[in-house]
Amino acid sequence: MITSVHNPRVKRWAELLTKKGREEQGRYLVEGIHLVQEALQAGCEVECIAYALDKPLPGELQAYRSHPCEWIAVSEQVLKKCTSTQTPQGVFAVVAKQEAEENVLWQQERPLVIVLDQVQDPGNVGTIIRSAEASGATAMILGKGSADLYNPKTVRATMGAMFRIPILEGDLVPYLRQAKKRGIPILSTGLEASRTCYEWDWRKPVWFIIGNEGAGVSAAAAAEVDEVITIPMLGKAESLNAAMAATVLLFEAMRQRAFSINNL
Repeated sequence: MITSVHNPRVKRWAELLTKKGREEQGRYLVEGIHLVQEALQAGCEVECIAYALDKPLPGELQAYRSHPCEWIAVSEQVLKKCTSTQTPQGVFAVVAKQEAEENVLWQQERPLVIVLDQVQDPGNVGTIIRSAEASGATAMILGKGSADLYNPKTVRATMGAMFRIPILEGDLVPYLRQAKKRGIPILSTGLEASRTCYEWDWRKPVWFIIGNEGAGVSAAAAAEVDEVITIPMLGKAESLNAAMAATVLLFEAMRQRAFSINNL
């Protein structure tokens, strides 16, 4: 039981609300009943679970009480200090970072990899991860300059999808060049492309890049692109936001791939 916000462990947990703290400790926070449950189900390295001492442990987590991690009852003040939501759900977990190995990219028979090039909004990054997992993407790469995967806002926006899809982080260009050497085409989107996303054959191996919300795909990444495609629109909007555009492409890929599988 921990009741004081001045407890050394509480101070360490609170540091995980910052990127610096997460990088120094190699850990991050998972907030809320659903996300903690998802982390446990996915076999993440959950170090401890803190829950409100004045309430019973949520029923959804009772089945995991034998999980070999620390279960710590904490005061409402501790919950508020260690969570980023205005109304904490009464539970959070401290989880060790576990980045996917690079070889997962090259072991996939028919890769569908989404690459984020300086997508800076945590909500966009989290939503794209959620769409990627839902549509059957095989992996994701977060380029430098993108929102931190372990930012509490990103984690919440993934709704647990981040635990079920391989995600790598780092410089994009070496990854893109390695994919090209292996014969995998690299796509990006643009308003003046000659081909739409519905004309592209998503059944074959492909990587595609989603660029920065304002500036688009960086020059370094664009130099590695094989083809630019467009998302056709009937309305007067010039473009979709990053998460919406990624979702349209991902689900068109899913539609084509599912149809292909069903008709083998």
